[in-house]
Amino acid sequence: MTDPRLKSERIRVLIAEDQTLIREGLATLLAQQNDDFEIVGAAADGEQAIEFARRYRPDVVLMDLQMPRADGVTATQRILREFPGTGIVVLTTFETNDLIFEAVSAGAKAYLLKDSRIDEIAATIRTVANGQSALSPGVAAKILEEFKRLRPRHAPASAPLRGDLTARENEILKLIVEGKSNGEIGAQLHLAEGTIKNYVSTILEKCGAKNRTELAIKTIG
Repeated sequence: MTDPRLKSERIRVLIAEDQTLIREGLATLLAQQNDDFEIVGAAADGEQAIEFARRYRPDVVLMDLQMPRADGVTATQRILREFPGTGIVVLTTFETNDLIFEAVSAGAKAYLLKDSRIDEIAATIRTVANGQSALSPGVAAKILEEFKRLRPRHAPASAPLRGDLTARENEILKLIVEGKSNGEIGAQLHLAEGTIKNYVSTILEKCGAKNRTELAIKTIG
């Protein structure tokens, strides 16, 4: 038997889904997506997902949220506590704010609905396997709106968000967290959109974030 700790060229995927038809359908469809996926296991509940994560060391777990024995958020927390490099892609029927925030707070890197196309699911798995986050525009908007609502509890509007940024960078960071686009930030600060883009690149690099959503999570979380 192959040692699961030996990395293969393919992306090792664990499916955690309590509905047999969906679980088997995903395994079949993902296996047909080029040759870059290796389906290492298919768990029928959260506890089994944790057990299979220990046994097979997947790169990515495709995680349902509502499962018996342990739900998807609990399974995500426990898997990431033991294997923090594992990418968790939530695949669920529900798009309520509470579930989205719980899943992202638990460490999920992506949140998809079950009516997503299989090529979209496959692309998201590849993105997360490369260490990046993948949130749909609708989910990202919900998260940013929640950050806007919570922000006054964490930092007064006049206080810098990060001590390692310049005053101007902090000013732009606050507007990013509020969900403003580069064009909107430029208009508010009377700067060219290209100038804002350069500032954003610098802020992302200084904060170690790959995109604006991850930057907002790092800033407020």
